[in-house]
Amino acid sequence: MPHLLKSVIPIGRKTDPFPSKDNGTTSNFMTQRLNIIGGGMAGCEAAWQAARLNVPVTIHEMRPKVETFAHQTGDLGEMVCSNSFRSDDDEHNAVGLVHWEMRASNSLIMTTADKHRIPAGGALAVDREPYAKSITTAIESHPLIHVSYDEITNLPGDGHWIVATGPLTSGALAEAIQAETGAEALAFFDAIAPIIYADSIDMQRAWMQSRYDKGDTEDERTAYLNCPMTKIQYEAFIDALLSAEKTEFKPGETAGYFDGCLPIEVMAERGRETLRFGPMKPVGLTNAHDPENKPYAVVQLRRDNALGTLFNIVGFQTKMKYGAQKDVLRMIPGLADAEFARLGGIHRNSFINSPTLLNRQMQLKSKPNIRFAGQITGVEGYVESAAMGMVAGRMAAADILGQKLPPPDTNTGCGALLSHITGGADAKTFQPMNVNFGLFPPIDTVKGGRKRRKERYKAYTDRAKESFSKWLALQTT
Repeated sequence: MPHLLKSVIPIGRKTDPFPSKDNGTTSNFMTQRLNIIGGGMAGCEAAWQAARLNVPVTIHEMRPKVETFAHQTGDLGEMVCSNSFRSDDDEHNAVGLVHWEMRASNSLIMTTADKHRIPAGGALAVDREPYAKSITTAIESHPLIHVSYDEITNLPGDGHWIVATGPLTSGALAEAIQAETGAEALAFFDAIAPIIYADSIDMQRAWMQSRYDKGDTEDERTAYLNCPMTKIQYEAFIDALLSAEKTEFKPGETAGYFDGCLPIEVMAERGRETLRFGPMKPVGLTNAHDPENKPYAVVQLRRDNALGTLFNIVGFQTKMKYGAQKDVLRMIPGLADAEFARLGGIHRNSFINSPTLLNRQMQLKSKPNIRFAGQITGVEGYVESAAMGMVAGRMAAADILGQKLPPPDTNTGCGALLSHITGGADAKTFQPMNVNFGLFPPIDTVKGGRKRRKERYKAYTDRAKESFSKWLALQTT
Protein backbone atom coordinates (compact mmCIF):
# COMPACT_ATOMS: atom_id res chain seq x y z
CA MET A 1 0.00 0.00 0.00
CA PRO A 2 1.58 3.34 -0.98
CA HIS A 3 2.47 5.55 2.01
CA LEU A 4 1.11 9.06 1.73
CA LEU A 5 2.80 10.28 4.92
CA LYS A 6 5.99 9.36 6.76
CA SER A 7 6.49 8.43 10.40
CA VAL A 8 8.41 11.28 11.99
CA ILE A 9 7.64 11.10 15.73
CA PRO A 10 10.78 10.78 17.86
CA ILE A 11 10.17 8.62 20.93
CA GLY A 12 10.72 9.90 24.45
CA ARG A 13 10.87 13.56 23.50
CA LYS A 14 10.03 14.82 26.98
CA THR A 15 10.84 13.49 30.45
CA ASP A 16 7.72 12.65 32.45
CA PRO A 17 7.48 15.13 35.34
CA PHE A 18 5.17 12.69 37.17
CA PRO A 19 6.81 9.26 36.74
CA SER A 20 4.83 6.15 37.65
CA LYS A 21 6.08 2.69 38.49
CA ASP A 22 5.94 -0.42 36.33
CA ASN A 23 6.14 1.49 33.05
CA GLY A 24 2.70 3.03 33.44
CA THR A 25 0.85 -0.22 34.13
CA THR A 26 -0.08 0.77 37.69
CA SER A 27 -0.67 4.12 39.31
CA ASN A 28 -0.27 3.55 43.09
CA PHE A 29 2.66 5.97 43.08
CA MET A 30 0.68 8.86 41.62
CA THR A 31 -3.04 8.54 42.37
CA GLN A 32 -3.77 12.05 41.12
CA ARG A 33 -2.68 11.26 37.58
CA LEU A 34 -4.99 10.35 34.69
CA ASN A 35 -3.70 7.63 32.37
CA ILE A 36 -5.12 7.42 28.86
CA ILE A 37 -4.60 4.47 26.54
CA GLY A 38 -4.61 5.70 22.95
CA GLY A 39 -3.36 8.88 21.30
CA GLY A 40 -6.11 9.32 18.73
CA MET A 41 -8.65 12.12 18.73
CA ALA A 42 -10.57 10.89 21.77
CA GLY A 43 -7.42 10.28 23.81
CA CYS A 44 -5.83 13.60 22.91
CA GLU A 45 -9.02 15.52 23.64
CA ALA A 46 -9.49 13.76 26.99
CA ALA A 47 -5.90 14.58 27.94
CA TRP A 48 -6.26 18.21 26.89
CA GLN A 49 -9.44 18.73 28.90
CA ALA A 50 -8.03 17.10 32.04
CA ALA A 51 -4.77 19.04 31.82
CA ARG A 52 -6.70 22.31 31.51
CA LEU A 53 -8.20 21.39 34.90
CA ASN A 54 -4.64 21.02 36.30
CA VAL A 55 -4.72 17.23 36.37
CA PRO A 56 -1.45 15.54 35.26
CA VAL A 57 -1.93 13.10 32.36
CA THR A 58 0.01 10.31 30.70
CA ILE A 59 -1.05 9.20 27.22
CA HIS A 60 0.05 5.68 26.35
CA GLU A 61 0.32 5.35 22.56
CA MET A 62 1.60 2.15 20.96
CA ARG A 63 2.47 3.74 17.61
CA PRO A 64 4.96 3.90 15.97
CA LYS A 65 6.39 0.89 17.87
CA VAL A 66 3.26 -1.14 17.09
CA GLU A 67 1.72 -0.24 13.73
CA THR A 68 -1.84 -0.68 12.47
CA PHE A 69 -3.20 -1.41 9.02
CA ALA A 70 -4.78 2.02 8.61
CA HIS A 71 -2.33 4.48 10.16
CA GLN A 72 0.45 5.96 8.05
CA THR A 73 2.45 7.83 10.73
CA GLY A 74 3.28 7.89 14.41
CA ASP A 75 1.57 11.27 14.86
CA LEU A 76 -1.06 11.75 17.53
CA GLY A 77 -4.59 12.49 16.34
CA GLU A 78 -3.93 11.11 12.86
CA MET A 79 -6.92 11.16 10.52
CA VAL A 80 -7.30 7.80 8.79
CA CYS A 81 -10.43 7.37 6.69
CA SER A 82 -11.13 10.95 5.63
CA ASN A 83 -9.98 14.52 6.17
CA SER A 84 -13.51 15.82 6.83
CA PHE A 85 -15.31 16.64 10.07
CA ARG A 86 -18.51 16.90 7.99
CA SER A 87 -21.00 19.78 8.17
CA ASP A 88 -19.99 22.90 10.10
CA ASP A 89 -23.56 24.25 10.23
CA ASP A 90 -24.25 24.57 13.97
CA GLU A 91 -27.86 25.74 13.52
CA HIS A 92 -29.44 23.04 11.36
CA ASN A 93 -27.09 20.05 11.57
CA ALA A 94 -26.41 17.70 14.50
CA VAL A 95 -22.71 17.22 13.84
CA GLY A 96 -22.32 20.97 13.31
CA LEU A 97 -23.91 21.42 16.74
CA VAL A 98 -21.27 19.12 18.26
CA HIS A 99 -18.64 21.30 16.53
CA TRP A 100 -20.11 24.24 18.47
CA GLU A 101 -20.12 22.33 21.76
CA MET A 102 -16.52 21.27 21.29
CA ARG A 103 -15.40 24.81 20.46
CA ALA A 104 -17.24 26.06 23.56
CA SER A 105 -15.20 23.51 25.55
CA ASN A 106 -11.88 24.94 24.24
CA SER A 107 -11.36 21.70 22.33
CA LEU A 108 -7.87 20.96 21.04
CA ILE A 109 -9.31 18.90 18.19
CA MET A 110 -11.59 21.67 16.93
CA THR A 111 -9.14 24.52 17.52
CA THR A 112 -6.54 22.66 15.49
CA ALA A 113 -9.08 21.79 12.79
CA ASP A 114 -9.97 25.47 12.43
CA LYS A 115 -6.28 26.33 12.17
CA HIS A 116 -5.70 23.86 9.32
CA ARG A 117 -9.05 24.26 7.57
CA ILE A 118 -9.14 23.94 3.78
CA PRO A 119 -12.04 24.82 1.44
CA ALA A 120 -14.81 22.18 1.47
CA GLY A 121 -18.06 24.03 0.85
CA GLY A 122 -20.22 23.78 3.97
CA ALA A 123 -18.05 21.05 5.49
CA LEU A 124 -15.05 21.36 7.81
CA ALA A 125 -12.12 19.61 6.13
CA VAL A 126 -8.47 19.90 7.10
CA ASP A 127 -4.99 19.46 5.69
CA ARG A 128 -4.42 16.20 7.50
CA GLU A 129 -0.59 16.05 7.75
CA PRO A 130 0.03 19.46 9.41
CA TYR A 131 -3.16 18.90 11.42
CA ALA A 132 -1.77 15.78 13.11
CA LYS A 133 1.63 17.39 13.60
CA SER A 134 -0.01 20.35 15.34
CA ILE A 135 -1.96 18.01 17.63
CA THR A 136 1.28 16.18 18.47
CA THR A 137 3.16 19.40 19.18
CA ALA A 138 0.39 20.77 21.41
CA ILE A 139 0.14 17.56 23.42
CA GLU A 140 3.89 16.99 23.79
CA SER A 141 4.60 20.60 24.77
CA HIS A 142 1.91 20.81 27.47
CA PRO A 143 3.64 20.82 30.88
CA LEU A 144 1.06 18.49 32.46
CA ILE A 145 0.88 15.94 29.66
CA HIS A 146 3.43 13.18 29.08
CA VAL A 147 3.31 10.78 26.13
CA SER A 148 4.65 7.28 26.73
CA TYR A 149 5.14 5.38 23.47
CA ASP A 150 4.37 1.93 24.81
CA GLU A 151 1.70 -0.73 24.41
CA ILE A 152 -0.65 -1.42 27.31
CA THR A 153 -1.78 -5.02 27.14
CA ASN A 154 -3.88 -5.38 30.31
CA LEU A 155 -6.67 -3.49 32.01
CA PRO A 156 -5.09 -1.79 35.07
CA GLY A 157 -6.42 -2.69 38.48
CA ASP A 158 -6.09 0.72 40.11
CA GLY A 159 -5.63 4.39 39.34
CA HIS A 160 -7.68 6.56 37.00
CA TRP A 161 -7.73 5.34 33.39
CA ILE A 162 -9.47 6.06 30.10
CA VAL A 163 -9.38 3.49 27.32
CA ALA A 164 -9.53 5.44 24.04
CA THR A 165 -7.88 2.95 21.72
CA GLY A 166 -10.38 3.34 18.93
CA PRO A 167 -11.59 0.64 16.56
CA LEU A 168 -8.06 -0.67 15.94
CA THR A 169 -7.40 -1.76 19.52
CA SER A 170 -4.39 -4.07 19.77
CA GLY A 171 -5.09 -7.77 19.98
CA ALA A 172 -3.66 -8.21 23.48
CA LEU A 173 -5.69 -5.38 24.99
CA ALA A 174 -8.81 -6.48 23.14
CA GLU A 175 -8.41 -9.93 24.70
CA ALA A 176 -8.02 -8.34 28.13
CA ILE A 177 -11.20 -6.33 27.62
CA GLN A 178 -13.03 -9.45 26.52
CA ALA A 179 -11.77 -11.38 29.53
CA GLU A 180 -12.96 -8.65 31.90
CA THR A 181 -16.38 -8.08 30.35
CA GLY A 182 -17.15 -11.73 29.72
CA ALA A 183 -18.47 -10.91 26.29
CA GLU A 184 -16.96 -10.67 22.84
CA ALA A 185 -16.48 -7.21 21.44
CA LEU A 186 -18.84 -6.39 18.65
CA ALA A 187 -17.26 -5.64 15.30
CA PHE A 188 -17.91 -4.13 11.90
CA PHE A 189 -15.89 -3.63 8.73
CA ASP A 190 -14.75 -0.12 7.89
CA ALA A 191 -13.35 1.06 4.57
CA ILE A 192 -10.99 3.78 3.33
CA ALA A 193 -11.38 5.86 0.17
CA PRO A 194 -8.52 6.31 -2.34
CA ILE A 195 -6.51 9.54 -2.65
CA ILE A 196 -5.41 10.84 -6.07
CA TYR A 197 -2.69 13.27 -7.13
CA ALA A 198 -4.36 16.42 -8.48
CA ASP A 199 -1.96 16.82 -11.41
CA SER A 200 -3.02 13.43 -12.78
CA ILE A 201 -6.67 14.51 -13.18
CA ASP A 202 -7.86 15.62 -16.63
CA MET A 203 -9.39 19.07 -16.15
CA GLN A 204 -10.66 19.06 -19.72
CA ARG A 205 -13.31 16.65 -18.44
CA ALA A 206 -13.56 17.53 -14.74
CA TRP A 207 -14.53 20.88 -13.23
CA MET A 208 -14.46 22.57 -9.81
CA GLN A 209 -17.75 23.27 -8.03
CA SER A 210 -19.30 22.63 -4.63
CA ARG A 211 -22.79 21.18 -4.70
CA TYR A 212 -25.36 24.00 -4.96
CA ASP A 213 -22.35 26.39 -4.95
CA LYS A 214 -22.23 26.22 -1.15
CA GLY A 215 -19.66 28.34 0.62
CA ASP A 216 -19.03 31.96 1.53
CA THR A 217 -15.89 32.35 -0.58
CA GLU A 218 -14.89 31.41 -4.12
CA ASP A 219 -12.49 28.79 -2.72
CA GLU A 220 -15.32 27.15 -0.77
CA ARG A 221 -17.71 27.30 -3.73
CA THR A 222 -15.11 25.48 -5.84
CA ALA A 223 -13.82 23.10 -3.18
CA TYR A 224 -14.89 19.91 -4.95
CA LEU A 225 -13.71 18.45 -8.23
CA ASN A 226 -16.45 16.81 -10.32
CA CYS A 227 -16.25 14.05 -12.92
CA PRO A 228 -19.46 13.63 -14.99
CA MET A 229 -20.85 10.39 -16.38
CA THR A 230 -23.38 9.64 -19.09
CA LYS A 231 -25.84 6.81 -18.59
CA ILE A 232 -23.74 4.50 -20.78
CA GLN A 233 -20.59 5.32 -18.81
CA TYR A 234 -22.41 4.82 -15.51
CA GLU A 235 -23.78 1.43 -16.52
CA ALA A 236 -20.33 0.26 -17.67
CA PHE A 237 -18.82 1.50 -14.40
CA ILE A 238 -21.39 -0.41 -12.32
CA ASP A 239 -20.74 -3.58 -14.33
CA ALA A 240 -16.99 -3.29 -13.74
CA LEU A 241 -17.50 -2.50 -10.07
CA LEU A 242 -19.69 -5.54 -9.48
CA SER A 243 -17.35 -7.92 -11.29
CA ALA A 244 -14.07 -6.56 -9.83
CA GLU A 245 -11.90 -8.78 -7.66
CA LYS A 246 -12.45 -7.92 -4.00
CA THR A 247 -10.78 -8.56 -0.67
CA GLU A 248 -12.04 -11.76 0.93
CA PHE A 249 -12.52 -12.01 4.66
CA LYS A 250 -10.62 -14.57 6.69
CA PRO A 251 -12.35 -17.91 7.42
CA GLY A 252 -14.79 -17.48 10.28
CA GLU A 253 -14.48 -13.70 10.23
CA THR A 254 -17.96 -12.23 10.31
CA ALA A 255 -19.13 -8.69 10.99
CA GLY A 256 -21.53 -6.20 9.52
CA TYR A 257 -20.81 -2.95 7.76
CA PHE A 258 -21.45 0.46 9.24
CA ASP A 259 -24.10 2.04 7.00
CA GLY A 260 -22.39 5.43 7.05
CA CYS A 261 -19.20 4.02 5.54
CA LEU A 262 -20.31 1.30 3.13
CA PRO A 263 -17.90 0.17 0.39
CA ILE A 264 -19.11 1.37 -3.01
CA GLU A 265 -19.39 -2.18 -4.32
CA VAL A 266 -21.67 -3.12 -1.40
CA MET A 267 -23.90 -0.15 -2.24
CA ALA A 268 -23.94 -1.19 -5.91
CA GLU A 269 -24.99 -4.71 -4.92
CA ARG A 270 -28.09 -3.21 -3.30
CA GLY A 271 -29.27 -1.87 -6.64
CA ARG A 272 -27.75 -0.44 -9.81
CA GLU A 273 -29.12 3.04 -9.10
CA THR A 274 -28.01 3.14 -5.44
CA LEU A 275 -24.77 5.00 -6.13
CA ARG A 276 -26.54 7.50 -8.36
CA PHE A 277 -28.74 8.46 -5.42
CA GLY A 278 -25.80 8.35 -3.00
CA PRO A 279 -22.21 9.55 -3.50
CA MET A 280 -22.66 9.85 -7.28
CA LYS A 281 -25.83 11.94 -7.26
CA PRO A 282 -25.70 14.65 -9.97
CA VAL A 283 -27.94 17.22 -8.24
CA GLY A 284 -26.79 20.78 -7.56
CA LEU A 285 -24.01 20.64 -10.16
CA THR A 286 -23.57 22.11 -13.63
CA ASN A 287 -20.92 20.73 -15.97
CA ALA A 288 -18.70 23.70 -16.83
CA HIS A 289 -17.64 21.99 -20.07
CA ASP A 290 -21.18 21.17 -21.19
CA PRO A 291 -23.69 23.26 -19.20
CA GLU A 292 -26.66 22.38 -21.40
CA ASN A 293 -26.49 18.66 -20.66
CA LYS A 294 -27.12 17.38 -17.15
CA PRO A 295 -24.78 14.50 -16.14
CA TYR A 296 -26.44 11.18 -15.39
CA ALA A 297 -24.07 10.69 -12.45
CA VAL A 298 -21.16 12.64 -10.93
CA VAL A 299 -18.12 11.45 -8.99
CA GLN A 300 -16.91 14.10 -6.56
CA LEU A 301 -13.38 14.49 -5.21
CA ARG A 302 -12.61 16.67 -2.19
CA ARG A 303 -9.36 18.51 -1.59
CA ASP A 304 -7.27 16.54 0.89
CA ASN A 305 -4.53 19.07 1.67
CA ALA A 306 -4.05 22.83 1.73
CA LEU A 307 -1.81 22.80 -1.34
CA GLY A 308 -4.59 21.24 -3.39
CA THR A 309 -2.18 18.57 -4.65
CA LEU A 310 -4.21 15.65 -3.27
CA PHE A 311 -7.90 14.78 -3.66
CA ASN A 312 -9.89 11.95 -2.07
CA ILE A 313 -12.84 10.39 -3.86
CA VAL A 314 -15.90 11.27 -1.77
CA GLY A 315 -17.88 8.27 -0.55
CA PHE A 316 -15.70 5.81 -2.49
CA GLN A 317 -14.63 3.54 0.34
CA THR A 318 -13.80 0.23 -1.26
CA LYS A 319 -12.77 -3.37 -0.68
CA MET A 320 -11.59 -3.92 -4.26
CA LYS A 321 -8.08 -5.31 -4.55
CA TYR A 322 -5.45 -2.77 -5.52
CA GLY A 323 -5.12 -3.76 -9.18
CA ALA A 324 -8.88 -3.82 -9.65
CA GLN A 325 -9.22 -0.41 -7.97
CA LYS A 326 -6.91 1.22 -10.48
CA ASP A 327 -8.67 -0.37 -13.45
CA VAL A 328 -12.19 0.46 -12.29
CA LEU A 329 -11.55 3.97 -11.00
CA ARG A 330 -9.70 4.96 -14.16
CA MET A 331 -12.98 4.34 -16.02
CA ILE A 332 -14.28 7.55 -14.43
CA PRO A 333 -14.13 10.43 -16.95
CA GLY A 334 -11.22 12.66 -15.98
CA LEU A 335 -9.41 9.90 -14.07
CA ALA A 336 -8.13 7.83 -17.00
CA ASP A 337 -4.53 8.68 -16.08
CA ALA A 338 -5.07 8.96 -12.33
CA GLU A 339 -2.07 8.36 -10.08
CA PHE A 340 -2.86 7.21 -6.54
CA ALA A 341 -1.20 8.57 -3.42
CA ARG A 342 -3.16 5.99 -1.42
CA LEU A 343 -5.42 3.18 -2.52
CA GLY A 344 -8.57 2.26 -0.65
CA GLY A 345 -8.83 -0.63 1.77
CA ILE A 346 -10.99 -2.38 4.31
CA HIS A 347 -10.30 -3.41 7.89
CA ARG A 348 -12.13 -4.88 10.84
CA ASN A 349 -13.08 -2.43 13.58
CA SER A 350 -14.04 -3.39 17.12
CA PHE A 351 -16.22 -1.69 19.71
CA ILE A 352 -17.71 -2.70 23.04
CA ASN A 353 -21.36 -3.19 23.88
CA SER A 354 -21.48 0.09 25.79
CA PRO A 355 -25.20 -0.02 26.78
CA THR A 356 -24.42 -3.17 28.75
CA LEU A 357 -20.94 -2.39 30.03
CA LEU A 358 -20.78 1.36 30.79
CA ASN A 359 -22.60 3.58 33.27
CA ARG A 360 -23.56 7.21 32.65
CA GLN A 361 -20.12 8.30 33.88
CA MET A 362 -18.61 6.25 31.03
CA GLN A 363 -17.10 3.91 33.63
CA LEU A 364 -16.77 0.19 33.14
CA LYS A 365 -19.33 -1.18 35.59
CA SER A 366 -17.04 -4.02 36.70
CA LYS A 367 -14.01 -1.69 37.06
CA PRO A 368 -15.19 1.87 37.82
CA ASN A 369 -11.61 3.18 37.81
CA ILE A 370 -11.62 2.65 34.03
CA ARG A 371 -13.58 4.78 31.58
CA PHE A 372 -14.02 4.14 27.86
CA ALA A 373 -14.16 6.93 25.30
CA GLY A 374 -14.15 7.45 21.55
CA GLN A 375 -15.00 5.11 18.74
CA ILE A 376 -14.47 1.97 20.81
CA THR A 377 -17.69 2.91 22.66
CA GLY A 378 -19.76 2.68 19.48
CA VAL A 379 -19.92 6.30 18.39
CA GLU A 380 -18.92 6.82 14.77
CA GLY A 381 -16.95 9.70 13.31
CA TYR A 382 -14.02 11.93 14.22
CA VAL A 383 -16.19 14.58 15.87
CA GLU A 384 -18.27 12.13 17.88
CA SER A 385 -15.15 10.28 19.05
CA ALA A 386 -13.41 13.47 20.15
CA ALA A 387 -16.60 14.65 21.87
CA MET A 388 -16.77 11.51 23.99
CA GLY A 389 -13.09 12.00 24.81
CA MET A 390 -13.88 15.54 25.96
CA VAL A 391 -16.68 14.33 28.23
CA ALA A 392 -14.64 11.43 29.64
CA GLY A 393 -11.63 13.67 30.28
CA ARG A 394 -13.71 16.19 32.21
CA MET A 395 -15.50 13.49 34.22
CA ALA A 396 -12.23 11.74 35.11
CA ALA A 397 -10.62 15.03 36.11
CA ALA A 398 -13.59 15.81 38.36
CA ASP A 399 -13.16 12.46 40.13
CA ILE A 400 -9.44 13.07 40.66
CA LEU A 401 -10.18 16.52 42.07
CA GLY A 402 -12.75 15.07 44.50
CA GLN A 403 -15.74 16.42 42.62
CA LYS A 404 -18.61 14.85 40.71
CA LEU A 405 -19.53 16.10 37.25
CA PRO A 406 -22.96 15.02 36.01
CA PRO A 407 -23.27 13.97 32.37
CA PRO A 408 -24.32 16.68 29.89
CA ASP A 409 -28.06 16.99 29.36
CA THR A 410 -29.58 14.74 26.68
CA ASN A 411 -30.78 17.91 24.93
CA THR A 412 -27.14 18.55 23.92
CA GLY A 413 -25.23 16.83 21.13
CA CYS A 414 -22.67 15.34 23.53
CA GLY A 415 -25.39 14.33 25.98
CA ALA A 416 -27.50 12.69 23.28
CA LEU A 417 -24.51 10.61 22.14
CA LEU A 418 -23.62 9.68 25.70
CA SER A 419 -27.20 8.68 26.46
CA HIS A 420 -27.32 6.53 23.32
CA ILE A 421 -24.21 4.52 24.16
CA THR A 422 -24.97 4.12 27.87
CA GLY A 423 -28.51 2.81 27.72
CA GLY A 424 -30.46 4.65 25.06
CA ALA A 425 -29.66 2.03 22.43
CA ASP A 426 -30.90 -1.55 22.44
CA ALA A 427 -27.93 -3.65 23.56
CA LYS A 428 -29.04 -6.58 21.40
CA THR A 429 -28.86 -4.58 18.17
CA PHE A 430 -26.23 -1.99 19.15
CA GLN A 431 -24.27 -0.66 16.17
CA PRO A 432 -21.97 2.36 15.58
CA MET A 433 -23.91 5.61 15.36
CA ASN A 434 -23.19 9.13 14.13
CA VAL A 435 -24.85 11.98 16.00
CA ASN A 436 -28.27 12.86 14.56
CA PHE A 437 -31.39 14.64 15.75
CA GLY A 438 -33.14 11.31 16.15
CA LEU A 439 -31.09 10.84 19.34
CA PHE A 440 -32.48 14.06 20.89
CA PRO A 441 -35.66 14.43 22.97
CA PRO A 442 -38.40 15.69 20.61
CA ILE A 443 -39.16 19.36 20.23
CA ASP A 444 -42.69 20.31 21.34
CA THR A 445 -45.23 20.98 18.61
CA VAL A 446 -46.29 24.54 17.97
CA LYS A 447 -49.58 26.16 17.16
CA GLY A 448 -50.67 25.18 13.68
CA GLY A 449 -48.85 21.82 13.67
CA ARG A 450 -45.27 20.64 13.73
CA LYS A 451 -42.46 23.01 12.92
CA ARG A 452 -40.89 22.69 9.51
CA ARG A 453 -37.71 20.67 9.46
CA LYS A 454 -35.33 23.64 9.26
CA GLU A 455 -37.17 25.44 12.07
CA ARG A 456 -37.25 22.25 14.14
CA TYR A 457 -33.51 21.69 13.75
CA LYS A 458 -32.84 25.30 14.73
CA ALA A 459 -34.98 24.76 17.82
CA TYR A 460 -32.92 21.65 18.66
CA THR A 461 -29.65 23.56 18.41
CA ASP A 462 -30.90 26.61 20.33
CA ARG A 463 -32.05 24.37 23.18
CA ALA A 464 -28.79 22.39 23.07
CA LYS A 465 -26.55 25.45 23.23
CA GLU A 466 -28.37 26.77 26.29
CA SER A 467 -28.14 23.39 28.07
CA PHE A 468 -24.52 22.83 27.13
CA SER A 469 -23.46 26.28 28.37
CA LYS A 470 -25.00 25.46 31.75
CA TRP A 471 -23.11 22.15 31.87
CA LEU A 472 -19.80 23.86 31.10
CA ALA A 473 -20.44 26.35 33.89
CA LEU A 474 -20.41 23.46 36.40
CA GLN A 475 -16.68 23.03 35.86
CA THR A 476 -14.17 25.81 35.26
CA THR A 477 -10.94 25.44 33.30
